[in-house]
Amino acid sequence: MADDKGTVCVTGATGYVASWLIMRLLQHGYSVHATIRSHHDKEKKDLTYLTNLQEATKKLKIFHADLDDSTSFEKAIQGCIGVFHLAHPMDVQNQEPEEKVTKRAMEGTLGILKACLESKTVKKLVYTSSLTTVMFNDKNLDVVDEDIWSDIEICKSSNLVGSSYMVSKILTEKSVLEFGKVNGLEVVSLVLPLVVGPFICPMIPSSVYLALAMIFGDEKRYEYLTNSYMVHTDDATSALIFLFECDNANERFICSSDQISFYQLYELLHQRYPQFHITIPNSMETKNNDAKFTELSSRKLLDSGFKFKYGVNDMYDAAIQSCKEKGIL
Repeated sequence: MADDKGTVCVTGATGYVASWLIMRLLQHGYSVHATIRSHHDKEKKDLTYLTNLQEATKKLKIFHADLDDSTSFEKAIQGCIGVFHLAHPMDVQNQEPEEKVTKRAMEGTLGILKACLESKTVKKLVYTSSLTTVMFNDKNLDVVDEDIWSDIEICKSSNLVGSSYMVSKILTEKSVLEFGKVNGLEVVSLVLPLVVGPFICPMIPSSVYLALAMIFGDEKRYEYLTNSYMVHTDDATSALIFLFECDNANERFICSSDQISFYQLYELLHQRYPQFHITIPNSMETKNNDAKFTELSSRKLLDSGFKFKYGVNDMYDAAIQSCKEKGIL
């Protein structure tokens, strides 16, 4: 166990990446203030997958906070040296108006940023962004890096992911970076693609389910895998910690280790996991052979000294193992 490195706050603690991040932060010697949304007594979540983590009894504290109340994060942030902001409204099915989701995300995040300034102790905020903030535009680029932003109007017309989620992620990330510049708060954002790998949360994460759509036989999700950009759970959380601890990190970083087409993924799964019966419609095979593959560049992150440890085989092996352990597969 590493020496005590101070206290950090992780928002959205019950999420897939956030829960794994908390586990790794505790192992790295940090104390963690974890925020979760309040629930009625009948809806209380089982948090034992967090509270039973090694060192959790000594170094993990749970706080209730919600993006609907921009001041609710203040107590959790007090005394922290850093904040990992992962909480975000997950309206991928467009069940709420785009304006409402965006307002909630931005006002809640603004409250978190203000609490960081008022704390007088927070030295850096690391914001977790999404592939949706860089990949949706009409530029027809061969390579996408941190200088590229998705076009909001194109996001609004997309049928792949709820526009309210996409637009709110773009506008929230921009507001976070701008707030840092204007107010002298050190802020950095990490753009994550599909995160695939092991998980400690009790339910299968949506990104893992999506990645395993062929194994589950969910053909409605196949279109999402036309061209997939992926990163292992542990690489994603390691990158978050790396950027927090890196003195020279600034603005945006893309964290994507693997790119794979639908047909390549089918071949990989078919050969590596013969115990699963995997089929694909002929129409999907034809469609994906014609798809253009834009490179999602992680060069800035790599040039900063970060190294990926895992590849796509590791991602699927770990994801399938976690599903088996939890009785999902």
